[in-house]
Amino acid sequence: MADVPPDLDWVRAAPDDATGPGPWIELAFDAEDLVHIRETSDPTNIVTTTRKKWDAFVLGVQAGEFDHFVEGLEDERF
Repeated sequence: MADVPPDLDWVRAAPDDATGPGPWIELAFDAEDLVHIRETSDPTNIVTTTRKKWDAFVLGVQAGEFDHFVEGLEDERF
């Protein structure tokens, strides 16, 4: 497991109209080109990946490669 720098700037990924404490996903990018991902309800449990893998994931989402995971959920709120 990669060491997680203590001074990261976490960015919350939540819908614009989201209220309340979540749980939400938060991301942080460090100086070593690593991406750290955590959930607000369990902030000590952090998953770390490389920036290259993160970028590939984001491009896959943008290309619709994961749309099948949310089929039928269009009307549900988080």
